[in-house]
Amino acid sequence: MSRPPTFTPPPGTRAYQLATERGEFAVHDLAPREADPKGTVLLLPGFTGSKEDFIALLAPIAEAGYRAVAVDGRGQYESQGPADDRSPYAQGELARDVLAQVAALGGRVQFLGHSLGGQIARAAVLLDPAPFVSLTLMSSGPAQISPSQQERVKLLQDGLAVLDMAQVWEAMQSLEPPEETDPGETHGALRARWLRHSPAQLAATGAQLTSEPDRVDELAALRLPVHVLSGDHDDTWPVPLLDEMAERLSARRTVVAGADHSPNTDRPEQTAKALIAFWDEQQG
Repeated sequence: MSRPPTFTPPPGTRAYQLATERGEFAVHDLAPREADPKGTVLLLPGFTGSKEDFIALLAPIAEAGYRAVAVDGRGQYESQGPADDRSPYAQGELARDVLAQVAALGGRVQFLGHSLGGQIARAAVLLDPAPFVSLTLMSSGPAQISPSQQERVKLLQDGLAVLDMAQVWEAMQSLEPPEETDPGETHGALRARWLRHSPAQLAATGAQLTSEPDRVDELAALRLPVHVLSGDHDDTWPVPLLDEMAERLSARRTVVAGADHSPNTDRPEQTAKALIAFWDEQQG
């Protein structure tokens, strides 16, 4: 999971429930100081993640003149969703949630999806590309996740079937390196976030990650500007696979040195710089 350096958003960020025709979604919304932003950026988190994963990107994005909006998807952290019904978390339903969020924000957004969020983002764009200026797939691959990560998701699904969320958290922590389980403020916030995720959402989206088909050619046919960004190491989708996907999409390709699956938290300054350069190119 992404491990944000803090769960406290930068000064000026509005935290609220975004009202849409498909319900309310928790967001962090930071506008630039300029009265007329260049545009709006919508940031969609990955599996087990939340809007807080983008906290380190909000200020640089706003300083570059864009309104930055990070959202919790249905059943993620502070966005409500059923705990025992998987049907609202089908990929098509989550994609329609995204279209409703974009409409509520006024339409025409620069769109970024991280990991699972990238595949949901792709599904939303394929449903209706009109509201999107561009799409950035951050550490999000062409199809299902790697075999090793599929095994981890299967373990999680097995745990969710017999344990409560607190018990699953403890089991997950026992598998992590010691340096990532030291107690502290951020660790406590990560646990609190986990406990508020919907187990049905995790089960449904985990199944999506292990069975997602390759839809790269469908996306390429839209001729929407695409940016494929990742760290220089990734266990979820190997970097060469992301390189190949970028070629198939005729996409901009950015590899952030020293970052793993979450360049948004591993190397936020370098990541923000690459994102802003891409978005600025779309303004012409």
